[in-house]
Amino acid sequence: MSLMHFADRLLDAITRKGSPVCVGIDPVIEKLPRELQPSTNGSSEVNINEAVAAITSWTRDVLEAVVDHVPVVKFQSACFERYLWEGVEALHRLIHLAHEMGFVVVCDAKRGDIGISSSHYAAGNLADSNLQGVGTLKGADSLTVNGYMGHDCLQPFIDVAMPQKKGLFALVRTSNPGGDRLQTLKLADGRQMVDEMAAFVAELGEQSVGNCGYSLLGAVVGATKVEDIARLRKLMPQQIFLVPGYGAQGGGAEDVKASFKEDGTGAIITASRSVIYAHTRLPDLDWKDAVAQGAAELNSEIREILG
Repeated sequence: MSLMHFADRLLDAITRKGSPVCVGIDPVIEKLPRELQPSTNGSSEVNINEAVAAITSWTRDVLEAVVDHVPVVKFQSACFERYLWEGVEALHRLIHLAHEMGFVVVCDAKRGDIGISSSHYAAGNLADSNLQGVGTLKGADSLTVNGYMGHDCLQPFIDVAMPQKKGLFALVRTSNPGGDRLQTLKLADGRQMVDEMAAFVAELGEQSVGNCGYSLLGAVVGATKVEDIARLRKLMPQQIFLVPGYGAQGGGAEDVKASFKEDGTGAIITASRSVIYAHTRLPDLDWKDAVAQGAAELNSEIREILG
């Protein structure tokens, strides 16, 4: 049986879980539960092998804690890349594990280049690996990309993703305050820079649209940009929104409501710190139970606004 279009597969997973939410996997050694933190033995840096072992163990437990609550997990690539080749290997093996557990997987690497470099980035982050000495490892289902370099930046990613039924999420309106200076710049016709980016993504996304009516090319639209979400929803009707900034970054349930269409589809709300480090606000619970509760709370909040 042929693999479903990425957007169809994603919406199917959301429907089966009844949950349009995503948990971000952002391991930071200093924030892990104390019993998992490796010893520094008086040094300012942890041993790299111990660090990778710690974040691998923690990630496995987080996946177990949230698997009954969410259909999607998003791996922050930088948190693994900082531990060099050991960290990158751990990332790929954990992405494969997440697939085996039934998650739809987003690799949050925000790649962006032109030509052959984009093709290599796409292959390295999306393609399933059958390299000798590695064995078969499933690549991520989707990848975040930075398309502000233009068509020859995004098109190579689409060319790799399309035949493999993978997906992409292009940065359009980011949740960081520093993005305002460039993304809200007024153009000669009175629109903002972000509106042109939205039109660009919508146009490119027409190349591959699933039966559900959504493209393999989605859009990253920050939860903290309340004033722009509804407008961008109209500008990108075929894009699934990946909505970061919920929870710890300040975005609330009512803030993200406009990212969904009237039928309740079209967006995935993602939270990281408020879920994965829930033990810091729920100290009476075992840390894994706290993570599970954080995921359940996220679910409940988003379901409530969708009715």
